[in-house]
Amino acid sequence: MEEYGVIVVGGGHAGCEAGLACARMGVKTLLCAIQEDSIGYMPCNPNIGGTAKGHLVREIDALGGEMGINADKSLLQLKMLNATKGAAVQSLRGQTDKNLYHQNMLNTIKGQENLTLLIGECQEVKVSDGAVIGAVIDGEFYPAKAVVLATGTYLQARIITGEEISDCGPSGFQRAEKLSACLEKLGLPLMRFKTGTPARIYKDSIDYSVMEREDGDEEVYSFSFLTREKLVEQMPCYLTYTNEETHRIIERNFHRCPMLDGTITGVGPRYCPSIESKILRFKDKTRHQVFVEPETREGDLMYIQGMSTSLPKDVQLEMYRSVKGLEHCEIAKWAYAIEYDAIDSTQLYPSLRVKHIKGLYCAGQLNGSSGYEEAGAQGLMAGINAVRELRGEEPFVLLRSQAYIGVLIDDLVTKGTEEPYRMMTARAEYRLILRQDNADMRLTTLGHEIGLASEERYQTYLKRKEAIEQTIKLMDKTLSPTAIAPALEYAGEPSAKTGVKIRDFVKRTGVDYKCLKTLPLFAEVEDGVLRDSVTEVKYEGYVAKEMQKAKEAERLESKTLPLDVDYEKIPNLRLEAREKLNKIKPLTLGQAERISGVSPADINILIGWLASKKR
Repeated sequence: MEEYGVIVVGGGHAGCEAGLACARMGVKTLLCAIQEDSIGYMPCNPNIGGTAKGHLVREIDALGGEMGINADKSLLQLKMLNATKGAAVQSLRGQTDKNLYHQNMLNTIKGQENLTLLIGECQEVKVSDGAVIGAVIDGEFYPAKAVVLATGTYLQARIITGEEISDCGPSGFQRAEKLSACLEKLGLPLMRFKTGTPARIYKDSIDYSVMEREDGDEEVYSFSFLTREKLVEQMPCYLTYTNEETHRIIERNFHRCPMLDGTITGVGPRYCPSIESKILRFKDKTRHQVFVEPETREGDLMYIQGMSTSLPKDVQLEMYRSVKGLEHCEIAKWAYAIEYDAIDSTQLYPSLRVKHIKGLYCAGQLNGSSGYEEAGAQGLMAGINAVRELRGEEPFVLLRSQAYIGVLIDDLVTKGTEEPYRMMTARAEYRLILRQDNADMRLTTLGHEIGLASEERYQTYLKRKEAIEQTIKLMDKTLSPTAIAPALEYAGEPSAKTGVKIRDFVKRTGVDYKCLKTLPLFAEVEDGVLRDSVTEVKYEGYVAKEMQKAKEAERLESKTLPLDVDYEKIPNLRLEAREKLNKIKPLTLGQAERISGVSPADINILIGWLASKKR
């Protein structure tokens, strides 16, 4: 077989981003997927984005990734979550046509220069002298200098619905049978994780009149900074609730619950629990939200968000039909739980390379994360770094102060995870810096420098950057009481008696970009530019303080630690710190500081030890 620069194993959201990144950076790449229908497939919720996840999509896009572009092409509905809260926690969430998303991504993969799609099962990664030399796919050896594993939930996967157990991947796809054993032989111990999905119900068997209608935002945004077309025809979602009868049905059948009877051994996600987990954990709650969402624009199935389960089919039918509006529902696809193998992510460098094997990278749910967006972000970074290693370049690593992607990967490789990891805004220390609206300002230059963000994207960024800078300059003007009057009236504020500086006016509570739109000075400014300019000015004081903290943190990040150090031999370190440091082998003092079990006193000892080595 001909040699490739990189082989990417897996065609899910991590694999697609990794394959496209490698190919777009000029490397001959092979993308191996277990079947064509799995390319960019959404086996669970048919949406992209959400709290903190929307930040990840914008960052993937700013660096030159595909997820945001593809999501915009496939939208059914778009909402800004936390719109009434501060800009730092606002996140886009888009309901997507899952079939269209898959088809668009498949077309992109097939049309990408330097990228070859191969349908087959990767059975083994070949390693010689501690370095990757290729992979075995359906019994054939394919030579390559690097491999990115993005296997999702396919490794030794099994689907569980009550007493029924099937050895297969999500949605009944073929599972990966042999790669788990290979990884263990390569010195990568495996963990067992679990996730799940709710039933799909025929849309014409639902009574929407008794549910609360959930429409998208009238003010339409986009995930990608390149998107010019706006979503016109949005489809509604619906909100209903479980009730006490629903809970009684589930409680009566706890003895048949695979999660409780020992059938399921994998650890499930804390922040996306099954309905039976909710009943167990929140005993005082008499109802839980249930969102009824379309899976496609033309199809006939609705996704029942909030009621994932592994209960038997007869219990599922009774349970779903106890919910208001679902009394006569007909189930097209039963809910299920899925168990799969994952690795301990602390065995990876921040570049997502396996520490003891050159050229081997891991991304997505294989690393213990959950979610399409977390997977896409890791796939993008793994692909970038696989290429950079081939070129003999330094790894491309984003700091926690640079991106949510940096927070995500640092959490995984430094702290590890004992359950499927989900990105949340609360995990980021620098939320005001890492807003979704400024993702291009933070990352597009970096993406262009490493050869991933296209020239079109870079020029779009430069144009937007200049427009925002010019708009902010306009805010230094002081307007007379008469000139500022329309904005004051729109904001519901009393008329001014003296001149008002626009910058000061913008910082007032309740003032947004729409207030400035009433002024002739800003009438021609594009809405998105004006909105983001107002956000920059409104938070500039707080951002300055966060930037100062980030610089202080970067001081520790700049102090590197030797990879070959034996922490058992450094005097005065606590026993727990020695064990954790030897396991993680942090690259910097900053990373060492974030390891659970390493105290500030231990860091001071390491600082002194480094100073003595330098002397």
